[in-house]
Amino acid sequence: MQLFDALAQQADHFGALLARPDQLIAVASAAVAALLVIVSAFVRTMIPLRWLAVGSNAGFIAYGLVYPVPLMVALHAVLLPVNLWRVWQMVRLTQRVSAATADPRQLEIWLRPYMRSRRLKAGRTIFKRGAPADRLYFLAAGRVEFPEVGRTIAAGQMFGEIAFFAPDGRRSSSARCTTECTVLSIDATTFRQLVHQNPDFGLEVMRLIAGRLSQDVERLRAPPTDFERPST
Repeated sequence: MQLFDALAQQADHFGALLARPDQLIAVASAAVAALLVIVSAFVRTMIPLRWLAVGSNAGFIAYGLVYPVPLMVALHAVLLPVNLWRVWQMVRLTQRVSAATADPRQLEIWLRPYMRSRRLKAGRTIFKRGAPADRLYFLAAGRVEFPEVGRTIAAGQMFGEIAFFAPDGRRSSSARCTTECTVLSIDATTFRQLVHQNPDFGLEVMRLIAGRLSQDVERLRAPPTDFERPST
């Protein structure tokens, strides 16, 4: 009997609290925030997950301000700008990759925060033929040659991407610096994390690589110019 009386008192107390519109809004906000937390447990991609976190942060802040619960307000007031910042970073990353699809020279700009930079002397081998393709490269300065295929690239180009995505994951050619070079690289683990966090990022990178392959095919099909024809 005492249990029922206690429950009745709590129900009356809760009903009195909900009589005020601001408290009703606070309870509804907390309920929505809790629901968003539950939904986030089933979300796999990072941008929707961050937006759910932003919504739950706002809901718990509203609840903590009305009742009040200072610790709850402080915790979610710290998390809210962090989640907003991460959403902005991921959206911005996708936009930059989209821009790089039209202008590959922007690769260095948007990918640099995730890449490791190295300065290499002329003659230094970056990777050897048959080696595991565990990194994707971007040439920021200098020139790099691929002896087995007779190709040389200048600064502003990505390389090593074909083997990076190939089924066997092995380099089909060596890469060697013909001048002093600045080379940026991103490892496979970091790249996979970026794709997992933002699938649009991976899609745009694949479009960029496909465009580069198409350009290579067109160059091979085009007849040689007078400059390219061997002298007789």
